[in-house]
Amino acid sequence: MPQHRPSSATTRNIIAALAVPPRIETLGPVAGRFLHALRLIALHERMGRDPVPELAIRLGSVAIAAKALILAQTISAAWPENIHVSRFCCRLLSHDEATIGAFIDAAFHGNRAGFEDALAGLIRPERMHRLWEGALALTAAELRAA
Repeated sequence: MPQHRPSSATTRNIIAALAVPPRIETLGPVAGRFLHALRLIALHERMGRDPVPELAIRLGSVAIAAKALILAQTISAAWPENIHVSRFCCRLLSHDEATIGAFIDAAFHGNRAGFEDALAGLIRPERMHRLWEGALALTAAELRAA
């Protein structure tokens, strides 16, 4: 049976769409705030400073700052390579940030299947539980503060 191959125009459109990075505005508020926190944590790590005081100010809560830092550390431990983050002021997402935002959005909505789909093929299944729990803890802290 012959396989269907997309036309070259379709292939070019798919490749072009993959080359356009998603914007932070496409994410829900918890995921967007976390990605800003992740960028701030990365900036502080490069400078050798503790990010918690500034995180608490920017996120409006020590509890949210703590949950964000714990989740960032959990992601770093589970991620297969160094996490690539965009500059703090940039509205465009790196591929890592887009994936992280997708799994946080899924956790925010209680969508375990969507969470696992976002991480499928990237994170080993035995590491997903800690990321799920960390994303739920961050979401709960954000909702309590709202």
